[in-house]
Amino acid sequence: MTESAQQHGGWENVTGLVCRECGRTYPIEPLSICEACFGPLEVAYDLEGLAGRITREQIENGPTTLWRYRSLLPTPAQQPIDLGAGFTPMRRAVRLGEALGIADLWLKDDTGNPTGSFKDRVVSVATTVARSFGFDTVACASTGNLANATAGHAAAAGLNAYIFVPHDLERAKIVATGAFGANVVAVKGNYDDVNRLCSEVAESLPWAFVNVNLRPFYAEGSKTLGFETAEQLRWELPDHVVVPIASGALLTKINQGFRQLAAVGLIEDRPVRISGAQATGCSPVARAFKDGADQVRPVRPETIAKSLAIGNPADGYYAVRTARETGGAIEDASDEEIVAGIRLLAETEGLFAETAGGVTVACLRKLREAGVVRSDERVVAYITGTGFKTVEALEEAVPPAFTVSPSLEEFRDAADV
Repeated sequence: MTESAQQHGGWENVTGLVCRECGRTYPIEPLSICEACFGPLEVAYDLEGLAGRITREQIENGPTTLWRYRSLLPTPAQQPIDLGAGFTPMRRAVRLGEALGIADLWLKDDTGNPTGSFKDRVVSVATTVARSFGFDTVACASTGNLANATAGHAAAAGLNAYIFVPHDLERAKIVATGAFGANVVAVKGNYDDVNRLCSEVAESLPWAFVNVNLRPFYAEGSKTLGFETAEQLRWELPDHVVVPIASGALLTKINQGFRQLAAVGLIEDRPVRISGAQATGCSPVARAFKDGADQVRPVRPETIAKSLAIGNPADGYYAVRTARETGGAIEDASDEEIVAGIRLLAETEGLFAETAGGVTVACLRKLREAGVVRSDERVVAYITGTGFKTVEALEEAVPPAFTVSPSLEEFRDAADV
């Protein structure tokens, strides 16, 4: 388990791990923190060597999943654990755009992934890597979507799974995780309490924690949303994207995906403004951005957007820096605005998103009203999970229009038709 992955063969185009802070390099192994400066590690690639060798045609002829970008992912020699995640629809949102005053608005719709969220992307990569290292048990700390994804992929791969979640998580996410045969551990506390426990467990047991000791590999799956955005816009970059923020990794990795495509010559390099969206009840990244601060101060989450409820976001600092460097912004939305965002998206585009999607739409609206998002920009908003997991958030907002007995007369009177 402690051997470097190079000894297992494969891993073409991957040169190792590198610290994002001090630049120290490491071999490919289940490690996430730099031993020298305690900075986060990430996967390093031979992008210069890939330039000219990977082509648009090769990608377009690949599988209709995230593994079409295998050359830009940490891929061992074995076949990946591929349940069909990725290459999800890019929807032109004409009616929502009209409502918000954005002429060229697109939705990257990840609601149709195998377990209903973008987390299938990161887990497909992480479980593939875990199996290559020889782990027989995978685990995670989760606010729900990662729980479903890890449990589903572990089941398909024949791996044991232990899923640690806050005790008050949405019921649908807990039930679905258990249905895949995973061991669900409900922790009395919020996500940050769960994450601390998982860090301790990861130190004491030989398990692959997808978002702890395998975090550098896991995070790479998020880049594929950036890859697909460019490919589905005919190999062009948008002007502006709006990304929901939990840990902050999704926002930074989408930006990295754009930059890597340019580095290997698949697209023309041009600026993309990167903006983020948080729930007001858990908005440490938005607060740091608005205050002009460099450090993200932890908060105690209190929001209906449980999938974004990470009070101490691991990549919060990098998300703030990315938004500032690209000319974007980070906004937040109240629970009432989140519900309104879910309904607006559903009523204009027929797309039912979970609370994170409501956060994205609500913040997109506020960014547009503030002039941060311009009316003439090509804008992509990321809808990362299905609303069928979080119906509790809308129970009071959308009661039945009428309650009648089975009588035509009574119905017509009630409906006034």
